[in-house]
Amino acid sequence: MNIKGKKSFLRRTAAGMAAAALAASIWAAPAAHAAAPSLDTIRVAMFLDLGSQYRSTVNAVTLQSEEALTVALDNAGAQDAMTSIPANQQTRMSVDSYRVKVLETTDWKTAAEAAKKLQATSDKPMLFVDGKVYKLYTGMYASEKAASDAAARTAKTAAAHLNGQTPSVRGGLHLSAGSFATEAQAEAARAAYAAAGVDAFNVMTQAGYEVWVGEAANASALAAVQQQAAAAAPNPLVETNTKTPGLILRRDAGLNLAAAQEVQHFMLSGELATLKVSGTAGTGIHVKERSDRTYRGAMEIGKKNGQLYLVNELPFQQYLYSVVGAEVPSSWGAEALKAQAVAARTYALFQGTKFEVANVVDTTLSQAYYGTAYEYPSVVQAVDATEGEVVMKDGKLVETVFSSNAGGMTSDPAEVWGNANNVFAAVESPGDTSAQAALKSWYHVLLPSGLTGYVREDNVKETGSKTAAGLPYMTVTSKDTNVRPLPLIQSDAKPVAQMNPGDTAVVLDKVAESNSYAWIRGPFTSEQLLASLKGKTSSALPSAITSLTVTERGPSGRVLSVNANGQQLDVKYPDVYRSAFNGLPSTLFDIEPTGSYTVLSANGAESTVSSGESVTVVSGNGSASVKGAGTVILSGEGQARAVDSKAGFKFTGKGNGHGLGMSQWGAKGMADQGYDYKQILQHYYRDTIITKE
Repeated sequence: MNIKGKKSFLRRTAAGMAAAALAASIWAAPAAHAAAPSLDTIRVAMFLDLGSQYRSTVNAVTLQSEEALTVALDNAGAQDAMTSIPANQQTRMSVDSYRVKVLETTDWKTAAEAAKKLQATSDKPMLFVDGKVYKLYTGMYASEKAASDAAARTAKTAAAHLNGQTPSVRGGLHLSAGSFATEAQAEAARAAYAAAGVDAFNVMTQAGYEVWVGEAANASALAAVQQQAAAAAPNPLVETNTKTPGLILRRDAGLNLAAAQEVQHFMLSGELATLKVSGTAGTGIHVKERSDRTYRGAMEIGKKNGQLYLVNELPFQQYLYSVVGAEVPSSWGAEALKAQAVAARTYALFQGTKFEVANVVDTTLSQAYYGTAYEYPSVVQAVDATEGEVVMKDGKLVETVFSSNAGGMTSDPAEVWGNANNVFAAVESPGDTSAQAALKSWYHVLLPSGLTGYVREDNVKETGSKTAAGLPYMTVTSKDTNVRPLPLIQSDAKPVAQMNPGDTAVVLDKVAESNSYAWIRGPFTSEQLLASLKGKTSSALPSAITSLTVTERGPSGRVLSVNANGQQLDVKYPDVYRSAFNGLPSTLFDIEPTGSYTVLSANGAESTVSSGESVTVVSGNGSASVKGAGTVILSGEGQARAVDSKAGFKFTGKGNGHGLGMSQWGAKGMADQGYDYKQILQHYYRDTIITKE
């Protein structure tokens, strides 16, 4: 019997990669003479709405510090300290934009239950308290239309708690009841309107305290507020200028929906206004909505496209301390950390003001930046040792992109973006194997039930017996040992089965634990793949996927084209295949169908065996009837393959990330072999120089 198939592309391309080949490929750079660009401080966006370019939004942020913080209002460059936040006190901040007022109630439980309902939706709640009245809102929204649509949604979501109220759209148009010398005087005026059922707020402006009446979304709504307010108090009201900066003072009751708890809330008003929150002792500012992390420097709050933005402004060098510590383990060798420091510095400088109000964002779209918790002595030393050093080519900064693991070979730009780039090329990266050096191996086993799975080597011993085909038997050494669907522990994946000492299984293979260098994903059914492919291809999808094949690869072996049922799956650029196939780690993969295999006879005729059907296979010793599920097929090289009972497609690959530029694990491997950080950088970024200001 002959089994149709070719050797894995991954096995073929991995062969022959050695340190000697790497040493021969190190490029000798010319001496550096060009002056490098520099940056004293950097602006990092944590929340920002730039539409399709970048969108990470929240309706309010909660700030806190171990030291007292100064809150300053900035309008067109004029900055005035308005108030302060006491040490260890939480303060909430938002922007004066379109929102929905859902309900008012004096009952805490009603307000809290409605807020909990809304938390599970896209219409995030904000809960304020005015005296004994709780006021529930959702938002913010970029437009009045978006807020109007949200009002209709919230009417349904919170229907059980509305008690006859109708959610309504509110906005940033206000009427001013005048200025006051003290907050107490302003509060007396505000209370008169509130007692008459008119929304009114104390506001800190650069001129002092004011009382603003109403929160209208449009001119007609503001006119209605004017009429209502005139009946409540005889004082003349003047429409505020939407550009006038101010801090609307509110009490926030939304931090703890299990029990009533009030904190100060500042709502920033004014189209061009920003709010700067800073300390002097350097203890850092805690941001609850960013995974409770603490950050150096100052925080800026402003409004962009109707949404709150939060920007952390801090010294560039301190930013790099956190970035390098978040991007790679601090335990890595000094030269690998230095290489990451120079790459991170260069990449950040290359961005300029890419995000309009910020240079970079704090996610891996730019670089991982997770605050002070990721600063380590070894990382600080590496950043300081390379201070000012950047990667340049032809007198310009290089966009020093990097990825976790190149799988032994970095990407060619055509394999990621679909076009050429003279800085990046497919180069060997044998150091990537360092990602699995300390990991356990796993046995791929066939159970007597016909199911297959993986058991980690430290739970297994081979019995010494073999099958008629020469495959070894094994048993486990621990009670209730899980047989995993993939060679790794997954908390969200149910084990295939459990084994106990005395139970035996056939060993099909021994593989590395799935990691950033080598991995296995799937099997994925046709239905799962079609759901993942939806919206990611320009070509029509079939009703079912019966075959899935790689039809074209790039210089590094990464996938450029895949056919489903013989038709190409067109994607915008090749790297999209990662997300298109259920979030694969990289595009350096092979596809293997499960649930069936193809038998090739001596005369070239093919037949397919699927799980659940039988076929007669003629061998040199006669004939035997075999059934698909639980059947093991051996290739001429002795490699075993079991026919899975689940029809689908299994992906076996190498690498993690797009693979362009420097491989972080590859840099680690090179550092372990004795290369310095400049050699590492110039291996991955060709024809470049490392220069300093």
